[in-house]
Amino acid sequence: MSDTPTIECTPDGPYMVRNLGDLRNGIGDRIETKPAMALCRCGGSANKPFCDGTHKENGFSGARLVDPATAVRDSYHADAITIHDNRSICAHAGYCTDGLATVFRQQHEPWIDPAGASVEAIIATVERCPSGALSYTRGGVEVRDQEREPSIAATTDGPYAVVGGPQLLGEPRAPGASAEHYTLCRCGASKNKPFCDGTHWSIGFTG
Repeated sequence: MSDTPTIECTPDGPYMVRNLGDLRNGIGDRIETKPAMALCRCGGSANKPFCDGTHKENGFSGARLVDPATAVRDSYHADAITIHDNRSICAHAGYCTDGLATVFRQQHEPWIDPAGASVEAIIATVERCPSGALSYTRGGVEVRDQEREPSIAATTDGPYAVVGGPQLLGEPRAPGASAEHYTLCRCGASKNKPFCDGTHWSIGFTG
């Protein structure tokens, strides 16, 4: 039997996580793990991040309401680096716009200026993107992943931040999406389930 960590989205129910040894809360503290764990994705559990069965009572649906075929990845070119972006999987964590506003420019068109900062600053910022929406090409080589141990963090009032490549079973990926790091909805309201689309901000999710 494989010991690769896996995540399965059960029908209108929790994430079944197997073989994961590193589960953390929003401040980075470890949470005790088991070989198989059910993590809440309806947003209503009183025992977050674990499922307590509330999804059976609150009408939770795991349906994806957006067409994956509409996901588009755009590329922004400069002499030293090309930045790739797929807005359809952005979790709106703000690490790019808050951390490097000269490159990731809200309310500008185009919104990314790959010549707006040093290559090193751009790479450091892209590497903070939790959803995998951002990647970059340098010297003809695209970089979208990092070398990290498998881990899931239940971020404070936000999604599950997955790193290290736990295998997400049976879910289609957007163009250019990373399989090494991604964000999974845990507020129950994303229209792009199982992936986070930032809706937790607008509904005031806490947990």
